[in-house]
Amino acid sequence: MSAGGQDTNARFIRDIYREAQARGEPVISFEFFTPKTPQGEANFYERVVPALCAMRPGYCSVTYGAGGSNRGRTLEMVERLQREFGLTAMAHLTCVGSASGEISRWLDRAAAAGVRNILALRGDPPQGVKRFEPPPDGFRYAYELVRFIRERGGFSIGVAGFPEGHMECREGKETDWRRLKEKIDCGADFVITQLFFDNRDYYEFRDYLAGKLGVAAPLVPGVIPIMSNRQIRRFTSLCGASIPPRLARELDRLGDDDAAVARFGVEYAAEQCADLLRRGAPGIHFYTLNKAKPIREILRRIGLNPEAAPSPDAEPGDKACQ
Repeated sequence: MSAGGQDTNARFIRDIYREAQARGEPVISFEFFTPKTPQGEANFYERVVPALCAMRPGYCSVTYGAGGSNRGRTLEMVERLQREFGLTAMAHLTCVGSASGEISRWLDRAAAAGVRNILALRGDPPQGVKRFEPPPDGFRYAYELVRFIRERGGFSIGVAGFPEGHMECREGKETDWRRLKEKIDCGADFVITQLFFDNRDYYEFRDYLAGKLGVAAPLVPGVIPIMSNRQIRRFTSLCGASIPPRLARELDRLGDDDAAVARFGVEYAAEQCADLLRRGAPGIHFYTLNKAKPIREILRRIGLNPEAAPSPDAEPGDKACQ
């Protein structure tokens, strides 16, 4: 039940993956961020969400800014997506900026609002702060946050994975992957990866975790459609993902033609997704950047768009998930 007393129909995401696996179907999910302006918020709820609801996602997630900013708005957004659109929604939660008591109170608010799923992250420090330092009585590592949430109970817990290794892990990617297993051992139900552009990185990551470490939790690839050269080079510099030579050459050729880059980005992401699903990925988690049209076109190209037609120029605003 939500705080207002209405049934949100939210489900545990661990159950969504388990049931989809039994049916032999992929789970499609979307990440959103909290809109920065009133105009952006109106467009998000009136156009973006209804358009993506028509894609019948398994769930969505809502992030917030570095250093724990927008945490309250994230929770409000998750509750609204569940209450008004019938989506199962997951709230991001980081260790940054909060002692354990504050996190406990936030989890109480989340449970009261009908939120049943948490993506537990260490998080990035506030802008301008180079080194992460936990507050007194806080958590330094994501596995500690996972364990804290699991001991509290009442939530399905997701965590982040890095197919190329976390950029701060100097010991190498296999060390980072072993640390990911620690998060799963502490109670994480599924893993969503950081964006990547070479599927071989995901397959190596998956084979190491599942084959060598015996991880059975879903390892969900995170995919982003490239919208512009400037955008994707900024994103990859922030998260440590690499741009493969073939992709880099094409982006260099297209230069600052954002429309051409966006068309190519949809094509590239569709090829990525088709290959990932063909080779057994449990689904795709799209980093939507609060845009519906590229995601709808990607799903159409790989045969997972229920509308079964090319995306029109205008995004519909009259559909909900119910």
